[in-house]
Amino acid sequence: MFDFIQFDTAFWSFVVAITLLTVTPGVDTLLVIRNTLRGGLRDGVLTSVAICAGLFVHALVSSAGISLILLQSAWAFSALKLVGAAYLVWLGIKSLLSARRTRGLDIQADVARQRVSLWQPLREGFLSNVLNPKTVVFYMAFLPQFIAPTDPAILKSLWLAGVHFVIANLWQIGVAMMVGGAGRWLARPRVASWMEGITGTVMVALGARLALSR
Repeated sequence: MFDFIQFDTAFWSFVVAITLLTVTPGVDTLLVIRNTLRGGLRDGVLTSVAICAGLFVHALVSSAGISLILLQSAWAFSALKLVGAAYLVWLGIKSLLSARRTRGLDIQADVARQRVSLWQPLREGFLSNVLNPKTVVFYMAFLPQFIAPTDPAILKSLWLAGVHFVIANLWQIGVAMMVGGAGRWLARPRVASWMEGITGTVMVALGARLALSR
């Protein structure tokens, strides 16, 4: 039943790519840092868990689209993967261009510490992820690279989203625990530029390899 779970080269390529994307400073990291500064570690952890819970929603939406394409033809699925590879290259180039601009995250240093209800960081984290169309577009382009035509698309997508869930939470909760130092370190333009550059290079290389392997 779970034959689709394989710790092969493709899986570890997914882990490397998704880890680099996760640790690149962005909206999710910014929200975790902001809420930690506002309400302490509790709010940071809740925000991270809620953000990552949204990944399963995107996985279901993207896998439904993948399943429909698989029902059409193997050619359509191959075309989707090729388009996805091109999208990864585009994301990589975008990251490289962003790295050249050398800009950091806009984190306010004077966020007031306040206690809010448990639901506020959960709601903010979940909605910020689920309502971000870029995430579902990314999943639609990214996940097919690691799903074989014979795999159950929905189960495989949820499995990959689960791996992403663990990696992202480890990173974001770690940032929340060290937000006094690491949060502002991540916000520095030089660090943001360095992370964008590494991520961009890896994404271009991964997308090019996937496209040329057709």
